[in-house]
Amino acid sequence: MRKTTVIAAALTATAALTLSACGEGKSKDEPFAVSTSAQNHPAATVLDTPFTKPELTLTDTHGKKYDLAKETKGHPTLVYFGYTNCPDVCPLTMSNIALAYKKLSAAQKDKLRVVFITSDPERDTPKRLGTWLRGAGDPDFIGLSGDFKATQAAARSVGVGIQAPEKDEHGKIVSTHGKTVLAFSPKDDKAHVVYSEEATADGYTKDLPKLIKGEIPNS
Repeated sequence: MRKTTVIAAALTATAALTLSACGEGKSKDEPFAVSTSAQNHPAATVLDTPFTKPELTLTDTHGKKYDLAKETKGHPTLVYFGYTNCPDVCPLTMSNIALAYKKLSAAQKDKLRVVFITSDPERDTPKRLGTWLRGAGDPDFIGLSGDFKATQAAARSVGVGIQAPEKDEHGKIVSTHGKTVLAFSPKDDKAHVVYSEEATADGYTKDLPKLIKGEIPNS
């Protein structure tokens, strides 16, 4: 993957142009999504000012409370905000990560945490999340659901915008959300690298071993 280094604040400021519902048009109401177009930007962005892992406690797919910061402390962690009824980018993103994950060694898999946080908690119950992740991702991936406002605040803190699910003009319920995957380092629990929706399975395959060691992937 190609890389570029930017200031997080600048990235956040320009991200208002890229927030959109899965399969829907763009929205101008939410200025916090961090998502880039492959035509003009690289799929992976290295931040000058990394994001701190948010303090967020939700419910995992086993119905147990999961403290994101505590449970993933010291682990390389990928975090993505989306929802299971998403028709395109969410399943594609998790599938790409899963393909790369399958190529890791057992020791590497043991260290890595892949976390999918739903932006549609009313429909995405723990059971639903677990079933979906087994199909769209990997059984080892962590699915979290819970209070929407807490989730929204946590997402905002790492430059990702999400809006409460609502009906579109066709009567279909959609969840507008940023499409960024955040890669948190095991060294300081901060996200130094973010991946746009254009990231590929090959790109993740190349980068994950480095991210797991706390390294910043090279260009």
